Amino acid sequence: MRDIVYPVVVAAARTWFKLGDVRIEMTGTEHIPLEGGAVVAVNHLSFVDYVMAGYPAAKRGRLTRFMAKKEVFDHPVGGPVMRSFHHIAIDRADGQAGLDAARRYLDDGEVVGIFPEGTISCSFALQPLKTGAVRIAADAGVPLIPIVLWGTQRFLTKGKPRDFGRHKTVSIEVGEPMHPTPDDNANVLTKELQARMESMLDRLVTSYPADEQPPGSWWLPASRGGSAPTPDEAAAMYAEERRLRAQRKAQKRAQKRDRKRG
Repeated sequence: MRDIVYPVVVAAARTWFKLGDVRIEMTGTEHIPLEGGAVVAVNHLSFVDYVMAGYPAAKRGRLTRFMAKKEVFDHPVGGPVMRSFHHIAIDRADGQAGLDAARRYLDDGEVVGIFPEGTISCSFALQPLKTGAVRIAADAGVPLIPIVLWGTQRFLTKGKPRDFGRHKTVSIEVGEPMHPTPDDNANVLTKELQARMESMLDRLVTSYPADEQPPGSWWLPASRGGSAPTPDEAAAMYAEERRLRAQRKAQKRAQKRDRKRG
């Protein structure tokens, strides 16, 4: 697979880290294999997670092909960028084509990245995980590696102004691989993955520089004394998002029907 743009962006990100004094505190990169297919399951805090979550593999000389919703690929600017990185589009209505593409990439020895929460966490706590990461890794016979980020929400996340100011810390922990098989119960293994990632996130939040997340910070979970929405409040926000999305789709379908009739 030929990559032209992706390595340039990785180099640009490293320059950004240096010039912006973005302090990357990363552990566990040895768990990323130097070759062969692997699935990395990543928590989702911000719109820059694609950059940060790909950094551990980049440190091992590898590129991560992330699975993302089809709407991102439909964007006039984001779409060409995503395709140039050979990322994988997932149609929420029918995801089989995306799953097939992920399997081909894994069979070809690529690293495939998945955000198993399915959307950005507005509470910054780990949301319930979907089983896709476990099922894809089991089907392809490749390791499943948890990666947890903390601090990326401070740059650009849902409902908050962007802030690419200097002197921020991003913590990244790469966990030990899991090795799911087709005979395993995907629900059981997903619960294990959830528990592992929650423990990793707890470590990262606890060890994060205290002066960068004072009590009341909007980027700190409510359970940690921050002003972020609680998981229940965030769930209500997601439900409203889904309702509005469905409403917009219904309106577009109605407009198309009206144009045809006219």
